[in-house]
Amino acid sequence: MHGIIVLMGGFLLDCLLGDPHNPWHPICLIGHLISFLEKEIRHLFPKNQNGELAGGTLLVLLVLVISTVVPILILMAARLLHPYLALVLEMIMCYQLLAARSLRDESMKVYRALHRQDIEGARKAVSMIVGRDTERLDAAGIAKAAVETVAENASDGVIAPMIFIAIGGAPLGFFYKAVNTMDSMVGYKNGKYLYFGRAAAKLDDVMNYVPSRISGLLMVASSAFTSGNAKGAWRIFRRDRYNHASPNSAQTEAACAGALGLQLAGDAWYFGERYHKPTIGDPMRDIEDADIIRANCLMYGASILCLVLCVVIRYILVG
Repeated sequence: MHGIIVLMGGFLLDCLLGDPHNPWHPICLIGHLISFLEKEIRHLFPKNQNGELAGGTLLVLLVLVISTVVPILILMAARLLHPYLALVLEMIMCYQLLAARSLRDESMKVYRALHRQDIEGARKAVSMIVGRDTERLDAAGIAKAAVETVAENASDGVIAPMIFIAIGGAPLGFFYKAVNTMDSMVGYKNGKYLYFGRAAAKLDDVMNYVPSRISGLLMVASSAFTSGNAKGAWRIFRRDRYNHASPNSAQTEAACAGALGLQLAGDAWYFGERYHKPTIGDPMRDIEDADIIRANCLMYGASILCLVLCVVIRYILVG
């Protein structure tokens, strides 16, 4: 029952409290670790393709070892003091690995700004949760960016870490989040990270391959009881779930686009350059600010379904 209590307690704490904004948050600490190690490792290897590939691989190994071993040691020490202390501590760790409430709160800042027709405020709010340039976005573009972020991060921010926690507790959850954080920091296909970030990007693709597809299916199922179009979600999920450079990112976006009857993705600006991307979904109607709320309902529905599924499977396997 330990694993079930930890998982359910962590999810409940995230729903109630959300992520605290402080520099001591574990994911922030992993980010600082990545930045520090990147700077040191770049001094050790030659600045050529092989050197950057080797340096990036060393970064991945060091970050994963540190990010996984530290929570293991902390939980072992807590267990020596008292089993209940370890239980509570691991529950708090799991809570810090999940981002459903944070995703909802940040996307709703965009919704509220759009709802009061504060375009500049909405651009600023959406710039905090997307990697694209936001200066050129109109109201529809801002709403679309927020919906896409909620849909995509339903997988790597909530459902995927929940799956890894269910399998291996908080330590495996931290292993996953370390991979995910490295990808978000160094997994770019630009001059600086094309080779240095390749190991992180490829590992992130591998780690998310199964969870992203589970997330897409759960979002299709979620649409059936959150006023979405389940039939449309299934149709677009099957048709457009590979309409992305990443093999994983479009899985939940496709389900969300079909459920809401929207067309997502398409061309976007990054660092002042326009990138051509395929669209996801059909433009059955114009996007509106209320779609951010609908996307959050889909995300929470899929997350609750995942929690139930993880608890049932863990109970069957472990008891």
